[in-house]
Formats: sequence, C-alpha cells, structure tokens
Amino acid sequence: MALKFFNTMGRKLEEFVPLEQGHVRMYTCGPTVYNYPHIGNYRTFVFEDILRRYLKFKGYKVIQIMNLTDIDDKTINGSQKEGIPLAKFTERYTKAFFEDLDALRIERAEHYPKATEFIYEMVRLVKKLIEKGYAYKSEGSIYFDITKFKEYGKLSGLVIGELKAGARVKVDEYKKEEARDFALWKGWDATDGDVFWETEIGKGRPGWHIECSAMSMKLIGETFDIHTGGVDLIFPHHENEIAQSESATGKQFVRFWLHSEHLKIEGQKMAKSLGNFYTLRELTAMRYDPIAVRYLLLSAHYRAQLNFTFEGLQQAASSVGRLRSFAERAESIATTNTYSIKLQQLTDSMFRKFEEAMDTDLDTPVALAALFDYIRDANRILDAAKISEDNKQHMLDALHKIDSVLSVMKTSEEKISPEIQELIKKRDQARAKKDWALADRIRNEISKEGFVVQDTPAGTRVRRESR
Repeated sequence: MALKFFNTMGRKLEEFVPLEQGHVRMYTCGPTVYNYPHIGNYRTFVFEDILRRYLKFKGYKVIQIMNLTDIDDKTINGSQKEGIPLAKFTERYTKAFFEDLDALRIERAEHYPKATEFIYEMVRLVKKLIEKGYAYKSEGSIYFDITKFKEYGKLSGLVIGELKAGARVKVDEYKKEEARDFALWKGWDATDGDVFWETEIGKGRPGWHIECSAMSMKLIGETFDIHTGGVDLIFPHHENEIAQSESATGKQFVRFWLHSEHLKIEGQKMAKSLGNFYTLRELTAMRYDPIAVRYLLLSAHYRAQLNFTFEGLQQAASSVGRLRSFAERAESIATTNTYSIKLQQLTDSMFRKFEEAMDTDLDTPVALAALFDYIRDANRILDAAKISEDNKQHMLDALHKIDSVLSVMKTSEEKISPEIQELIKKRDQARAKKDWALADRIRNEISKEGFVVQDTPAGTRVRRESR
C-alpha cells in the first residue's frame, strides 16, 4: 500500500514520493526558547516524532532539521526582564527542552540550528529579496511586500484583498486575519538593548519568518520534501516562509506541508489565565509517567483536536501498562516444539493492519486498535497452549518493529537504589523459602516507594509505577 499524507497545500490526501529515492528531507518548526514548552507544544513534537519514526519504518533515510528560535521578541524581552545576556537566558530553556525530548522518547533530529548561528545566511537572503524587488526599506527596517508575490495565501487560503499603502507590521506575531507586509530585518532600537548585528543591510536583527527559510535552505536545500508544525503556524509564519523563499529562488519551497491540530485541556483552550497551562515537568512532578503522556498525545489522529484530560491520562497509563505487560509476557514465555499457525497468521494480520493504518496519513487510532485486538486474541492463544521458538521470535520481531514507531512498550531504564535492590533480594529469598507473608510485606514496602513488582518466568522485574 502506498504511503499517503494529507497535504495542507491543496487540502488533499496525496501519495508521498520524496525528491530523492529512499531519502527524505524534512524541516520541523522547533521551540522558541523563552520558557518551558507546554504539552500543546509537545503534541506537535510527538506527532513529528511519529512521522520521522514511521518514515524510517518504511525504509527511508531521514534528515530532519528542528530549529531553535533563540532570537525574537519573546527571547529578548525575557532576557531583559531578568537582566541577563540573551545567550544565557535561552540556554536554560534549550537544556530543558532536550531533557523533555528524552523523557518523551522523541528521537533527536540530525540538526538543531540556532537562529543566532545563521545571521549571515539571513542577511544574504534579505539582500537577494531586495535585489529582486520583493523587499523594501522603511525607517531602518526591511519589509517583504506581499503584493509582489502573486500566490500569497495559497497555503492558508487567505485572500489578501486591497491593502492600504504602508500596511506593515514589525512585530513577529500579529492578528491572524491581517495580511501585512512583514519584517525581514528589524532595525535596531533601544528596546533591543545589546541584541543586534552590524551587517551590510544595517544594524539590527532578523525577523522571525526569515530565520526558518534561511536555515532550511542552507541545511537541506531550496526545495525539500516535508515541512511540519502546528496549525497555528499555517498563517502567518508558514505563509510568509513560502512567500520569501519562493520569491528568492523561483522554485517550489516545500512539497508536503503537514500540520497538527490544537490541544485542549478538559474541553477548554489552554491558557495561563484559566490555570490549565501544563508543562511536562509539572506533570512528572505529579508522578505521571512521561510515556503515558506520550501515549495520550499520539493516541488521537494528529489532524484531530485532542482533549487532554487527567482521566484520559490515567487511561493512557493503563494502556501503556497493558502493552508493556504483553511485551514482557512475549519476552519471557517458555516455548516447546509446537508450532502455532494460528498465532503466526494473527501476528501477520495485525502487522498488516498496523501498516495500512499508518500508511493512511499516520492513522494512529486505527493502528492502536489493531494492536490491542491482537493482544487480546494472542493472550487467548498463549493461555490455551504453548508455542514454538519460531512463533515467539516472529511475535517479538513484529512488536519490536511496531514499537520502533510508537516507543511506549519498553520500560524506561531507571537506576534502582541499593535500598530497593536489597528489598528485592530479601523478597526473592522469602519466596524461595515459600514465606509468602514476608514476600507480600516486602512487596508492599517496594510499592510505597513507587515501584511495581512483577514475577515472571525470567525472574523478578521492578519498574516505576505509572500514573
């Protein structure tokens, strides 16, 4: 079955064929490092991780760029408010971002370019736009004239209409319904403090939109396969990227645009004013497993709104527990010479359904349904009879490959303290002596420390309890 994605450009499902056979180049809009990202941000980053992992599942070599916006209105304002250099301010949140990526098992991209490291490329791109007549200077800044790009609005569907002369905006973010000439380069003023560059196009700093165009062109070319982000970036950010990039090169900028929908909290828009604004580290401080968060974020289709609830997070933790329990059973099950054609066929059918669902625009809900149906039916087979080593390996191979995409089945490796290890040893000794009362008391002690004890044919396993 052919791999198909819903392309925001044109609003239709299209078969995905990369520019270069077997090789995918993709650009994913990363965080603005002025604060800790919230779970709405991570909804998009988890979607992008599933996309990356599934492309690799299909055999593609993937080169992914995720930019780090370390220079814009927000980062400058934040550093000035704290009275520290911009680089020191953004480094704190960059470090936290990578810690969160690891906690959520989001694979690292090949490149994480910082905007401040590509000023030369941005200046060169702005110069080209001036030379071609798409940009103009005004009051020390340089703006892109959107009326000069006749296809402006083709991604978002926005109709420009009549613009007033000089209708332009210097700030990075503005009202979604307003199409305005946007700043490519912002002339220095006192509000920028010591954040500026002396360049051929003047003293100042880049606008937000020019950053992504310059970095993507430098690292993966003037035309590439996939660009992703949240739906909030379609306009103006991605629309402006297209305008400035295609005006500069005369080439198609991106072939496939994929956008993830918004996340709501308990049915409401997430907002600090409503007290429902959560970061990952706040959830983990409440003892929720980051992998349960990951599961919840990927469990809905990326183009459908996701309602994040704490009840849903509990259910996600239960689902992760069920997946892990089955994976552990598959790992530890004893085998005989009895070959089960029924299990073999069931495994093949599940794997095919999983791949068909994911081939259809990454339909994770349907893919997960196929996996859970399989677990139910496979458990019945394993309860009724033993299987061969070939059956077991076939099952493990399928689960391993599926989890290379989902990355939720494997229990997080966590250092067990010497105290807990000593309790496990004592419990094993009690079990060997058939002192079940003592073994149960020790299990309860371990449980109070937040760990789950599992007795398997391969021995005692202990993992951090999920919430």
